[in-house]
Amino acid sequence: MKTKIGILGSGVVAQVLGTGFLKHGYDVMLGTRDISKLEEWQKAGNGKVGSFSQAAAFGKIIVLASKGTAAASALQMAGLANLEGKIVIDTTNPIADVPPVNGVLQYFTSLGDSQMEKLQSLFPGARFVKAFNSIGNNFMINPDFGGIKPTMFICGNDGEAKKQVTAILDQFGWETEDMGAAEAARAIEPLCILWCIPGFLRNEWGHAFKLLKK
Repeated sequence: MKTKIGILGSGVVAQVLGTGFLKHGYDVMLGTRDISKLEEWQKAGNGKVGSFSQAAAFGKIIVLASKGTAAASALQMAGLANLEGKIVIDTTNPIADVPPVNGVLQYFTSLGDSQMEKLQSLFPGARFVKAFNSIGNNFMINPDFGGIKPTMFICGNDGEAKKQVTAILDQFGWETEDMGAAEAARAIEPLCILWCIPGFLRNEWGHAFKLLKK
């Protein structure tokens, strides 16, 4: 039986990850406020489309792929009961609704907290794992960097959840580095700021992070 994935969001990240999961043999439903936004995506593949609550009820694993400012709202619409006990892969970043300054995004969190910690506190029954937040959507699925696997940094409080997310990342062509508990999101989320600077300054978006070990 195919593992069911419920993705909360209708933007590019949600659609790319949805297509990636379908490519790797998962059963996928995207959840959205406006189903018409996903008509073309649904026509192009075999994925299902529904409301946030329908997608959350459908998925054995949930992927949160909304804007950072809408993340808590998306989870509330998904429903507490539909999230209980489930892995939630948190791809979001706490990007404020203001323009970058000299290529540097502004966050609505501080270095002493993180988006994922706040979400874990609001939805304690879910098993959050941070992933996919520090790479552009073009490289999320089986990225090609000349045979070198880029590094995906993850964190979360549930060890088994992180093992399952690591297995997904293995399928998707990533090397995974587990940075520990949810507090590590305070370091992982700002990697998006660093990743975006060359893009905003020089329109260079073709890169990824790699952790070198001796």
